[in-house]
Amino acid sequence: MSEEYNYREIFAKAVCGKGRKFTQDTNTVTPTHKPSSILGCWIINNQFTAKKRGDVVQVEGSYDINIWYSYSHNTKTEVVTETVKYHEEIPLRYKDKDCVADEVVAKAIQEPNCLEATIAPSGHKVIVQVEREFLVEVIGETKICVYVNPDGCEDDDDDWDYDVDDEEFEALDPNFLIGDLEE
Repeated sequence: MSEEYNYREIFAKAVCGKGRKFTQDTNTVTPTHKPSSILGCWIINNQFTAKKRGDVVQVEGSYDINIWYSYSHNTKTEVVTETVKYHEEIPLRYKDKDCVADEVVAKAIQEPNCLEATIAPSGHKVIVQVEREFLVEVIGETKICVYVNPDGCEDDDDDWDYDVDDEEFEALDPNFLIGDLEE
């Protein structure tokens, strides 16, 4: 057999591209009343989709900012909710040019999180600093080349020792399969 036939090309699903991006944003929320103080801020309902476009993965998403604040000289409280949309372009730092991509997997390794919420100098708005981080992987079909041993595999299943030794027989519970017949 000639040496050129000792290799095979195999099609396989593989990670053909990866990227990661950390982002900090500043969002402005306008409450119904002029806030006296910020009592809490949290971010919920993060939803996103990801698509490959050239050498980047575009992540489109949104989340809700909830701000609990006091107003009327700290005598009343209210929660204001605002939905924020975002767009991320995550460059692929590792990519296989021969890969036929058919799936993009995006993971929020840092869900959107409020770093700080402060009352704006004007006193009527709240400035919210948010951080988030995404990891994306492009999965597709690619070819790998493997060497084929002309003599076959050296690993022979007959070499495995499937015999049960005396110690294993003594440890067997004779009622295991029968169960308790008196019940």
